[in-house]
Amino acid sequence: MQPHPTEPNRYNSRVLRLRAASPDDLPALRTLIAESVRALSIGFYDDAQRESGLRHVFGVDSQLIADGTYFVFVDDLGALAAAGGWSRRRTLYGGDQAKSGPDDLLDPAREPARIRAFFVHPDFARRGLARRLFTHCRDCARAEGFTALELMATLPGVPLYTALGFTPMVHEDAVLPDGVVLPMVQMRVAVD
Repeated sequence: MQPHPTEPNRYNSRVLRLRAASPDDLPALRTLIAESVRALSIGFYDDAQRESGLRHVFGVDSQLIADGTYFVFVDDLGALAAAGGWSRRRTLYGGDQAKSGPDDLLDPAREPARIRAFFVHPDFARRGLARRLFTHCRDCARAEGFTALELMATLPGVPLYTALGFTPMVHEDAVLPDGVVLPMVQMRVAVD
């Protein structure tokens, strides 16, 4: 929940640092993702879509942590402010709960790397953290020879990714296992 404009934000004075996520971050990541989806998706998804998305799609992909390609902004007290990553693997979106098999590697010479699982704590929204995470991920993917990036954007993410230069490719209505329809947009950008 966003703080009232006249109330001090308890996070205003905290110093943030970017680091690779670790398995020890899993409980805090699950909390961050739920708080981000429930607060920042209002106006884009209804309650049923948010809760179904949390059950079936939005979550941690532990393969990204194992690969060292998932990152977190942590404040000086150890609280997570934002998380996001990139992947050299084929999965386009979804946490561990959405995966059903091996996650093959992409060929950087002909396939785009994936931008994956960006979530910002509501108290840190609109402060440039997602943009900073993206820049870090783009630079990492470029260093491994990728020339393009692709992602599946949630509706709240579309304005951010558009501002970052991504172009919509496909609008998809994902039908989740409980029958809830979750609109998303597949997007792509060249790595300059």
